[in-house]
Amino acid sequence: MLSLLEGNTCVFGLQWGDEGKGKIVDFIAEKADVVVRYCGGANAGHTIRIGAEKYSTHLLPVGVFRPHVLNLIGNGVVLDPAALFSEIDEFIGRGVAISPANLRISYKTHLVMPYHKLEDAARENSAEGGAIGTTRRGIGPTYADKMQRSTAVRVADLMHEGKLREKIGQIVTERNKVLMVLYDAPPLDWKEIFEQYRDFGRRLQPYVDDCGHLLIQAWKAGKKIVFEGAHAALLDVDHGTYPYVTSSSCSALGLFTGAGAPPQLVRNFVGIMKAYSTRVGGGPFPTEQANSIGDYIRERGNEYGTTTRRPRRCGWFDAVAVRYSADLCGTTVVALTLLDVLSGLEHIQICTGYRMNGQRQDYFRADMDTLAEVEPIYETMPGWRGNISGCRSFEELPAAAQSYVKRLEQLCGVPIQIVSVGPERSATLIQPL
Repeated sequence: MLSLLEGNTCVFGLQWGDEGKGKIVDFIAEKADVVVRYCGGANAGHTIRIGAEKYSTHLLPVGVFRPHVLNLIGNGVVLDPAALFSEIDEFIGRGVAISPANLRISYKTHLVMPYHKLEDAARENSAEGGAIGTTRRGIGPTYADKMQRSTAVRVADLMHEGKLREKIGQIVTERNKVLMVLYDAPPLDWKEIFEQYRDFGRRLQPYVDDCGHLLIQAWKAGKKIVFEGAHAALLDVDHGTYPYVTSSSCSALGLFTGAGAPPQLVRNFVGIMKAYSTRVGGGPFPTEQANSIGDYIRERGNEYGTTTRRPRRCGWFDAVAVRYSADLCGTTVVALTLLDVLSGLEHIQICTGYRMNGQRQDYFRADMDTLAEVEPIYETMPGWRGNISGCRSFEELPAAAQSYVKRLEQLCGVPIQIVSVGPERSATLIQPL
């Protein structure tokens, strides 16, 4: 697969998530030895189609669909054990082999607890129009506790039942007071939570390992490693459209702390972008099309959340935003996905700049108030007809589709090496660099 086989690779989203990262990770993982998930929690969703079968992952690295791959869940992830075991049991029931032989979980990984989910939902319900639009899966409160330190529970804590009992008892007693005062929530039973997580720990124990050590050893042994991001750069807690972001470092920059990898370990930075723009939840979205165009894209692209099934907001491709993400993440090549969704449109528009206060602005400022005021400047290109999902080389694409891809490449400043024209593994076109 050209340059992507010549070194370790990080795969991440360049927009607001849902770019089809799962398919690209699966594609690259065919030649990988290790796949590492480095951020996010069960609020993420990757969809993989293998033949007639469709799989949706939320916590498991996509490498589980490649029998030869060792999969690591890194310390940058927040782990919901109930969600993890539900996913494992489902996939095993469908013939996917998952065991400690191909899955390891960092002992440093933080755990999503029942009070995190309760707090997440209560906060969203009480926001009165100011809700961020979280998935209510407790992700933000878990990361907050990670920074608080004394109120956090990690996978390592599950291995020490006596200390776990004491710790959960203290945390739940304190958290019940806060939840009652702020949200009038009924108290949680600390003993019930302890027993549930004690049992989780017993089942997790064979999977628990020092993933940072495993990663470094794999690197020294010359193994091929793929780092799997969740969400995307514009949702990064530091560099995204704050506060309408997720709670983790989900750009390519997060892999170093989220997986425990030194910078020189990674050679390829593969940014994933879809051929248009979408986002879920609140927040500014300059190119949104709340009209028939947006509806067309949503239905053609099945733009509904993998995790929540919420309808996604849809709009034209925003080259200003993607160029920002590509530069931020040190993107070396781009994978363009869902090009087939745009088939049938007479004209396609690309946002090439913003206008604010009468002045053209050619750079992206990740500030909610600024983005809410900008007016997109569009360039119009001809569309194309017909079903392109059967194309198996770039040259087979309609001329208008080829021109569209080449124009996106020019505007984003990074070569587009992979073009996806359908959900199947085989619907993936490679362009030589």
